[in-house]
Amino acid sequence: MDLGAATLVVGGGIGLLLALFGVKMLATGRAPASTLRNFPGVRDAALYHLLFGAALLVMVVGQVLMAGTAALVMNAVAILLVAVALIRYRPRRGRPREDT
Repeated sequence: MDLGAATLVVGGGIGLLLALFGVKMLATGRAPASTLRNFPGVRDAALYHLLFGAALLVMVVGQVLMAGTAALVMNAVAILLVAVALIRYRPRRGRPREDT
């Protein structure tokens, strides 16, 4: 396996894990405290991870299974998913809360 193929496999694996993490958060309505610190709510955190994971998966599938124009379209869809995640569901750090 060459470096390019290995990179695609790793990217696809990471995308799958991120998407599953987002689906799990949506299904359970709970998220780890470390994740919730950076997002306004569970839904935003879940959709952010889900969209990024889906974008990675779409990009990898486009590179592996498609060629020519179809691969370019898949990459454009992946970029669109990332744009939605960054614009709509981006992490927002608020002021640190003081526990008194």
